[in-house]
Amino acid sequence: MRFVLTLIAGNPTLPIKDSTLTLVRDALASIGGRAGAPDWLDPGLACDLPFGDVPPEAATHAIRTALDKRLLAIDVVAQPMVARRKVLLLADMDSTIVTTETLDELAGEAGLKERVAAITARSMNGEMDFREALCERVAMLAGLAESTFAGILERTVLTAGARTLVRTMAANGAHTLLVSGGFRHFTVPIAARAGFHAELANSLEIRDGMLTGLLVEPILDREGKLATLRRVAAEHGLTPADALAVGDGANDLAMLGEAGLAVAFHAQPVVRKAVTARIDHANLTALLYLQGYRRENFVLD
Repeated sequence: MRFVLTLIAGNPTLPIKDSTLTLVRDALASIGGRAGAPDWLDPGLACDLPFGDVPPEAATHAIRTALDKRLLAIDVVAQPMVARRKVLLLADMDSTIVTTETLDELAGEAGLKERVAAITARSMNGEMDFREALCERVAMLAGLAESTFAGILERTVLTAGARTLVRTMAANGAHTLLVSGGFRHFTVPIAARAGFHAELANSLEIRDGMLTGLLVEPILDREGKLATLRRVAAEHGLTPADALAVGDGANDLAMLGEAGLAVAFHAQPVVRKAVTARIDHANLTALLYLQGYRRENFVLD
């Protein structure tokens, strides 16, 4: 069989049951698909199901529909079996590797969180140009002390599974890069905390310990993320097809559109519609299961 379907429980206390596998098989059969025997990557929590006779997109739609009707919080991703394990990881930071939007947190220190968060939300869902939205928000922070970053970093939390994802892929020979439209004041320490090999982000202009409200050119935006994917792949003798890219906002779409395995992680509607591989329920270890890693292969904290 040419394809593999991966099922991942969104809640470890609600494992995948045999009845769920029957539901999945029936959904596949209803569109002419044929499934093989299940291969448990993590008993009860993650399962590979080889299948054939229908394309991955059709299989994904049919199975998601069946699961949603039963209100089952189970992620499902269908893809070709060939080359599913990737050797390059590019990950967005805000609301992906960390649980918050760090720019919004900065704005909170200036008493502008609600106003800035509203612009962030529009930008994330593709309703505003990213560069325009970023410059507008950064301008509001003029006069904020650089020392503010330290407190925000202390309360910034890694998304569940982030360190395991990064460290496991690195231990298996992958190059890992945190690439963000946010700021290096955050990406440098966050990349170190999560175990990335490198990071890339925007720089804020600072004078006399205060933010000026300007960014240092060039600005890393949607096209910049795509260019980074292409450049880093070439530097390692790879192509974008060798990469796993993960993100949640419109600024990630160009990068996601060219990666071999593109994952929309708890993403905005515009991203969820554009990207076939979606993780809506589980944590970031789901990205390891999608590559065929078993639980015993994980490099745990």
